[in-house]
Amino acid sequence: MATTTVQIHDWRAQAANQTRLAFGQALLEVAARDPKTVVLSADTQDLLGIRPYMARYPERFVEVGIAEQNAIGIASGLATTGLHAYVCGYAPFIGARSMEQVRNDVAYAHQRVVIGAAASGISLGVSGGTHHALEDLALMRSLPHMTVIVPADVDEAYQATLATLDIDGPVYLRLGGRVEEPPVTDPMVPFRLGQATQLRAGSDVTVIACGCMVEMAVRASQALESKSIGVRVLNMHTIKPLDREAILQAAAETHGIVTAEEHHLTGGLGGAVAELLAVEHPTRMRLVGMPDDFAVVGPTVPLRAKYGMSAEAIAAACRSLLHAA
Repeated sequence: MATTTVQIHDWRAQAANQTRLAFGQALLEVAARDPKTVVLSADTQDLLGIRPYMARYPERFVEVGIAEQNAIGIASGLATTGLHAYVCGYAPFIGARSMEQVRNDVAYAHQRVVIGAAASGISLGVSGGTHHALEDLALMRSLPHMTVIVPADVDEAYQATLATLDIDGPVYLRLGGRVEEPPVTDPMVPFRLGQATQLRAGSDVTVIACGCMVEMAVRASQALESKSIGVRVLNMHTIKPLDREAILQAAAETHGIVTAEEHHLTGGLGGAVAELLAVEHPTRMRLVGMPDDFAVVGPTVPLRAKYGMSAEAIAAACRSLLHAA
């Protein structure tokens, strides 16, 4: 028991409250459980913290270099031989540079390839628009067979990575950049694919959030509680398959829904929720996310606030929705 505790504490320390590093740590356990695991890197040894994996499993590692199209193609080829391929890449380059390979080689062919896509959203804000990934959820969830996961913190990222062992098909695992992601989930609650977790109870309005916006949604809920506004917070860590039951229940039990994501307002979590509700249970909504624009260059946290991705913006959206009721 003592050894297990040390191991758990060790990976958390290495992850340093960053989901990208938790993914790299989890790959060590994935490889230990599954001898068919092979990891491919698109010049991302440090971005995803996979040097410990490279040292332990050198014969099950391929460095492709800055060539995401090749990485996806090679991963698909390896999958045809029965190997279980995990691609470590930058989210902005996976979506923008290798979408054809993701679509044709992986999704269309229904290959068991897991894409660990780090530096999503504007988590690399200082690197400019070429390094921002604000359309990847829309792209990936539009692909048949693709599972899309957006962890909120390191515990969820670690558990989600282990959960990919049981997914027979392609997976897009959206991870953060070099920005701390405060813990917000309960590490004792098992990760269940396609099942949202409720982090806060409330009967006035529901906030459905994913990724870094989950922690902000919790803070918004806490702030509004002091104003006698009860805000339910759902952590929608799986965008596809979507938790239809949790969304429909929230629509029936509260007076409206606010979605929050570090993604364009079109096609992502907000779009997925709106599509479901438009057909099944028309509901008042507000969407918090990146407007129809390219972000300027700057530090991530101020950039998020500039474009309305903050706890304050979520709280304002909740108040606006309730005032319109």
